[in-house]
Amino acid sequence: MTATHDAALDAHHAHAHADHGHGGDGHGADHGTLTSYLIGFGLSVVLTVVPFALIMTGALPAATAVPVCMAIGVVQIVVHLIYFLHLNSHSSRSWNMLAFIFTLIVVAIVVGGSLWIMYHLDTNMMPGMMPVE
Repeated sequence: MTATHDAALDAHHAHAHADHGHGGDGHGADHGTLTSYLIGFGLSVVLTVVPFALIMTGALPAATAVPVCMAIGVVQIVVHLIYFLHLNSHSSRSWNMLAFIFTLIVVAIVVGGSLWIMYHLDTNMMPGMMPVE
């Protein structure tokens, strides 16, 4: 084979590889590019540093900081789903939306259950609430 023919095959392979992700079968979600992974990583770092900075500096009162940090945590979950797990509207797999909805339900149960437990522990374990023997 000639060098021109080899270069044409390499170019065709690179184009097919870019069109169909790493699997090469054209089914399911495309794999991310380096740029999309770097964007996801950058957003994840920012969404981790911002709540940490808010709490460490005391920039917001606790009553405001907790809901803000929780909201940023939910945004970070969405960033991970989109940039690292490739759950998006362009995917042809029909179960991606079901997986996303399931993730939202699990997050709601974990966050809601944790808040419920912490509220009841705080209410029932206050120093003045303990029975005196």
